[in-house]
Amino acid sequence: MAKDLAARFPAARETLHAIDDVLGLSLSRLMFDGPEEELTATHNAQPAILAHSAAVFAVVAPHAGRHVVAAAGHSVGEYAAYVTAGALAPTDAAALVRRRGELMHQAGTERPGTMAAVLGLATADVEAACREASSNGSIAVAANLNAPDQTVVSGDPDAVARAGQACRARGAKRVIPLKVSGAFHSPLMAPAAHRLHGALEQAPFRDPAFPVIANATAEPVREAVQARRLLADQLTAPVRWVACMQQAARLAGGEERARFVELGPGKVLAGLVTRIVPNAEVVSLGTADEVATFLEAA
Repeated sequence: MAKDLAARFPAARETLHAIDDVLGLSLSRLMFDGPEEELTATHNAQPAILAHSAAVFAVVAPHAGRHVVAAAGHSVGEYAAYVTAGALAPTDAAALVRRRGELMHQAGTERPGTMAAVLGLATADVEAACREASSNGSIAVAANLNAPDQTVVSGDPDAVARAGQACRARGAKRVIPLKVSGAFHSPLMAPAAHRLHGALEQAPFRDPAFPVIANATAEPVREAVQARRLLADQLTAPVRWVACMQQAARLAGGEERARFVELGPGKVLAGLVTRIVPNAEVVSLGTADEVATFLEAA
């Protein structure tokens, strides 16, 4: 994870080492060499994703930064979006995200929850299934609105199971349980959101240089005070990814003029964008070769 970037690009290597220093651990070594079970723990995975995205941006920013009209990130990726907008230094973002992961894990221990991906069913039907499944204090909510026909349900295990059954009855193609340590983006994360608010208030935020589209509202954020509040709200609110990408396309001047550049590991978000904004150009930058090709064309 980002090992080839660090080997080829000094800016990426410097970013990763700076994050190691502020966290007081060799996160980059864990990213490069594992072990996987340690890397995928929430308190490590979240800063690792942030670090990878920040390392890519450190390399491409001198060539592409002036063309950016807006940024967005999915869940923890929203912190990386604020890094690209100059609102947070990569090191400050990594420290926040590390704390976020710890608090989310703690909330998941205090009240165990789970999540499941629902494929092939409209979001409105998933939301109706969640309302039907929530009873007697058990909660299920639509947590990640990833695509018109892909929604992740989050909440108490029994309610999520009932919601999955209700989704299948409504015609869902698949319901896939997710390996997570808590019911993220649901009311079960309220204790984490409350504790994270204090850390966000202490963080050295600046107003973003360009709008960052908030997960919780799908609206552009232009002020640091608003960013802090919405990042805390994000833990208990759904990730409105479809609306976020539609908003990004509008800010870019329409689908045909929009160019989405995904920074960080994998190509999941690029795949979602092609389903939400089908006429837009989409590029994924995660590996050194992908970054080098992008720079050659810039």
